[in-house]
Amino acid sequence: MRIELTTKGYNEGNRLVSVIEKKLAKLDKYLDNDAKATVKLSTVGGDKFTMEITIFSAGALVRAEVTTANMYDNIDILLPKLEKQITKFRSRQTGKSKKKVAFAEAPVDAPEEVSRYGKVVREKRFDISIITIEDAIEEMELLDHNFYVFVNAETNKVSVVYKRLDGDYGLITPEY
Repeated sequence: MRIELTTKGYNEGNRLVSVIEKKLAKLDKYLDNDAKATVKLSTVGGDKFTMEITIFSAGALVRAEVTTANMYDNIDILLPKLEKQITKFRSRQTGKSKKKVAFAEAPVDAPEEVSRYGKVVREKRFDISIITIEDAIEEMELLDHNFYVFVNAETNKVSVVYKRLDGDYGLITPEY
């Protein structure tokens, strides 16, 4: 697996980098040879540290993020999350006859528009899939996001599925 490390307000040491590489190597048994892991390290408020790991492999995308007081604890928390997501994705793929490409994000430069509500500071573009509501929920959980935009296979309309605070899911479908 190829590992790409980026930092924001955090100075990683050689020891941390080798620990990250060693621990992520444990996931190689689940992934293709061309897999890529993006690791983002950042400082939050001076005393908290965030680690975000995104893994791209064979059309799949899994992601997890955690913030604690110790960056070494972060990797220990994230590794089981990622392993669970990868095994879940693999078992789901083997149960289906056709291979579906997972949601992929591509950040782009955001426009500098300012309104009375604030400004747009980030814009994302992504491929949209025609899938069922159940598959959209699975994709959202694999990505560890709170919402997922997709084309509903039943209605052929762009819809959004989201996770509610009570643990259930909501569905937004436009009327047009």
